[in-house]
Amino acid sequence: MSIQLSDHFTYGRLFRFCLPPIVMMVFTSIYSVVDGFFVSNWAGKTAFSAVNLIYPFIAILGGVGFMLGAGGSALVGKTLGQGDRARANRYFSMLVAAVTAAGVALSVLGIVLLPPIARALGAEGTMLGDCVVYGRVILAFNTCFMLQNLFMTFLTTAQKPNLGLACTVAAGVTNMALDALFVAVFRWGILGAALATGLSQTVGGVLPLVYFLRPNDSLLRLTRPRLELPALLQACGNGASELMNNISGPLVSMLYNFQLMRLAGEDGVAAYGVMMYLGFVFVAIFLGYTIGTAPIISYHYGALDSGEVRNILKKSLAAMSAIGLAMTVLAWTCAGPIAHIFVGYDAALCAMTRHGFRIVCFHFLFAGVSIFASSFFTALNNGVVSALISFLRTLVFQMAMGVLLPIWLGLEGVWWAWVGAEVGAYAVSLLFLWAKRKKYGY
Repeated sequence: MSIQLSDHFTYGRLFRFCLPPIVMMVFTSIYSVVDGFFVSNWAGKTAFSAVNLIYPFIAILGGVGFMLGAGGSALVGKTLGQGDRARANRYFSMLVAAVTAAGVALSVLGIVLLPPIARALGAEGTMLGDCVVYGRVILAFNTCFMLQNLFMTFLTTAQKPNLGLACTVAAGVTNMALDALFVAVFRWGILGAALATGLSQTVGGVLPLVYFLRPNDSLLRLTRPRLELPALLQACGNGASELMNNISGPLVSMLYNFQLMRLAGEDGVAAYGVMMYLGFVFVAIFLGYTIGTAPIISYHYGALDSGEVRNILKKSLAAMSAIGLAMTVLAWTCAGPIAHIFVGYDAALCAMTRHGFRIVCFHFLFAGVSIFASSFFTALNNGVVSALISFLRTLVFQMAMGVLLPIWLGLEGVWWAWVGAEVGAYAVSLLFLWAKRKKYGY
């Protein structure tokens, strides 16, 4: 029997509903991980560092898809909870059109600006050429990437999380197969890695688009789009925290890369790249869980069912804490073998990566609660609180720790900065959840 947004959720039902988006996000995170593995082992350390250096800029441009996906699904989920399916379809169709238009415009802008951006980030010589090649190929597929980010959320809102999982697995398998073919067999280096990622993003973006354009049995279907500016602005406001994540995260990466170039050179950037890839996979579990729970919260909020909102909140805080603990133990245990997989060809770099990740992994203890809290307020259509939590977590605390701790601790301070920032965000998240409990009745 299928699970409906209107159901009462036990732990078992909640995890069954959230499992497809969790796996979906893990597969999505594999894009950059697989690129990094093949580039590092077949194209070399310089090409690997180039990917890590330019990827934050690419991620900023792709963040609009996450913003309209998360913010728009909160609005659409609430509208479905109010029983107005026709209006929900209008909003959904408008958001798909908006993301498509924004994707084309941002792709052109990014391709033009890429060389000066790469130079500003410190790339020169061979690394500069690698940054431009990788970035321009990836940006050519940016519209598909943004649509994939949008549909990841909306497939769950449409009560089709398994279809979202299938599309993402297809994209992930495409990426892995083409990386192996283009980089390891054809030896196309960084160009092959970029093509593999871009083509896989096309799979992830186009398959859901075709599904929603055709008659289907989900809660949503694409219709002729029309601009409804208040709804579009509300979706942008709701999703401001997700956009903040996708802007501030890359900005923080740029700061950390600068610090690492100063303190440890190219090896520091490469080590940070491995940790960032591994962090993508672990944090994807938290993000997938929030994609699963957000439409449930929005639906019951729209239906004025505060009891079920409270039920999801309590279960989610317990789940995020338990998963965070398990992830910390797993990451600490596997730090050595994982470092060897990526950079085992360089003993000093491998040792640096292993040591750094065994410090960084402690931030998983706190990250899940903060990520869920931001998503929780997005689902309640409170974009201001959601964005504030995200802004403090991903930018203010990270920047502050990334600047201050290396002054006192040197290279160790860069690794501990991740942990310190998450502790601050954890405290702020609990404070907001407590302060807003009466307003939302949870």
